Amino acid sequence: MKPNSSQSILNTSSNLLGFCLVVLTSLKITKYNQTSLIDEFTGVACIVLALSSFLSFMSIRSENQKKTNRFEKIADTIFIIGLVCVFFITFAIAFSVIY
Repeated sequence: MKPNSSQSILNTSSNLLGFCLVVLTSLKITKYNQTSLIDEFTGVACIVLALSSFLSFMSIRSENQKKTNRFEKIADTIFIIGLVCVFFITFAIAFSVIY
């Protein structure tokens, strides 16, 4: 893992979290959430990306190098899970797969 990748993870995961919140809000406004499961999956993605943001922030703020590396590794793994969630949400919205 590259040094200081926590800053990149924090930046990207917080941007994707904003994207998910916009999608969630759009689904609620259009009342599309009543006929699909996309909003539930988007909510899960929001939680995962928020957790990734938190852990990468903790990695940046930690004084102990061992804890920094551990937080960074966990944040990286959770970020990948969030990225996969966002991919499937985008795919489902684009092709209206999940009902």
